[in-house]
Amino acid sequence: MESRKGSTVRITATALFMALNIAMSSFGIPVPGGHLYLCDVVICLAAILLGPAEAFVVGGIGSFIGDLIFYPLPMFVSLVTHGLQAVVISLISHRMFKGSPKLASGIGVTAGAVIMVVGYTLGKTFVYSTFEYAMIKLPYEIAQGTLGAVLGMLLCYRFGIGKLYDRIIGRRISEEASAAV
Repeated sequence: MESRKGSTVRITATALFMALNIAMSSFGIPVPGGHLYLCDVVICLAAILLGPAEAFVVGGIGSFIGDLIFYPLPMFVSLVTHGLQAVVISLISHRMFKGSPKLASGIGVTAGAVIMVVGYTLGKTFVYSTFEYAMIKLPYEIAQGTLGAVLGMLLCYRFGIGKLYDRIIGRRISEEASAAV
């Protein structure tokens, strides 16, 4: 019974984060020469809290759907880049430095930001067929990756979303589910 409850709660949390990712893909903060999108904040936060499969759904599939709805040209770049970003953050956050989750998450979101910047730079070179265009957008990719990593960490640890997740959804239910198996 508990494993069913745990599965339902994980699916619900994943769907909620995915919906937030899609919503954050719908608008950006205007900056000279482009926009900064806040979807990376949701991806980083979700990847710190969720397992790798759920993180991929939020990051990769959520970004794909958001792009499909609002700006379809880079949707496959988003699927691969944000999906890989989320999986790497999740794996590092849950498997490295088990005694220091903040350090592990910090390393994870840093690696995720690098993956996002490199992935979108290479993807834009392919999608728009010009390396120069990708290089013009590089500072915005770096700013977006940094903003997502910093705000994701702040929301999780400073503003207590990680503790709230653990108390309501997270570790307690997944521990009970694995004990029941």
